[in-house]
Amino acid sequence: MKAIIDPLKRMGASNPYLLLTLTMLMWSANGIAGRLAIGEVSPMVIVTLRWLISCSLLFAFAFNRIREDWLILKNHVLRLVLGAIFGFTGFNAIFYLSAHHTSAVNMTILQGSLPIFVLMGAAIFQRTPLTLLQAIGIPFTMAGVIAVASQGDIDVLLGFKFNIGDIGLVIACLSYAIYTLMLRNRPKVSGLGFFAIVALAAFITSLPLLGLEMAIGAAQWPTPEGWLIIAFIGICPSLLAQLFFLKAVELIGPGRASVFTNLVPIFGPLLAVAALGEPFHLYHAIALALVLGGIMLAEWRRA
Repeated sequence: MKAIIDPLKRMGASNPYLLLTLTMLMWSANGIAGRLAIGEVSPMVIVTLRWLISCSLLFAFAFNRIREDWLILKNHVLRLVLGAIFGFTGFNAIFYLSAHHTSAVNMTILQGSLPIFVLMGAAIFQRTPLTLLQAIGIPFTMAGVIAVASQGDIDVLLGFKFNIGDIGLVIACLSYAIYTLMLRNRPKVSGLGFFAIVALAAFITSLPLLGLEMAIGAAQWPTPEGWLIIAFIGICPSLLAQLFFLKAVELIGPGRASVFTNLVPIFGPLLAVAALGEPFHLYHAIALALVLGGIMLAEWRRA
């Protein structure tokens, strides 16, 4: 792990804006990977193996750091488990299940709703005041989410015939927003130690879901292509992106860090069109403009 982190530090990895940009690029690619995984490996197998890969790398290369941090973290086990359930196990389980019912373009655009959920949660639960522009930005972003979910069809909207995958993605974003808000008061330990224990908790809590998938006969172990997809997910979106995000939240806070999720609906559709040949419809462009416009309003800061 030291061999990975030291070069990143020399490249300016303590810069939160670089860290967040790289994080969102990897999270955008995660949506593409989720679509490519269909037919190659089942959702709960992905969720379980991705955290197994992350945990194995972390404990192999940073065991001493983790052991030191555990002296503090052992007093916060419930918080760590809840963080794992909301941010890792729950989010990813719903995310990969939703990939079977929607497009990669939709998956990446709908992730743009995450900053608004964080903003609303901060206002409700952490008493962070909303400005007028922030209050205006929330319905703009929600309109973008609805535009994607309804596929730009007013009849679909009036008939409540939303794509179940799109609804699942919104629920997944709500789950990750809870985890993001929890990071504000995370135990004062290294990002490596904190993430290692939460990732371990995510692996353990994913096992019942894997068992359920196997029990109903829906589990599919990876094909050769599936192993490549899991290796990418386990190292990039799971390990590096999460460490980058933790560091960025430590530097600038969860509210400001979460706004960079607006890069996911920019990177994602471009990757989906390039890698999967998926169509980019007019309603996607309208939704994109609404989501990004709402986030810009919501995150507008006074000098």
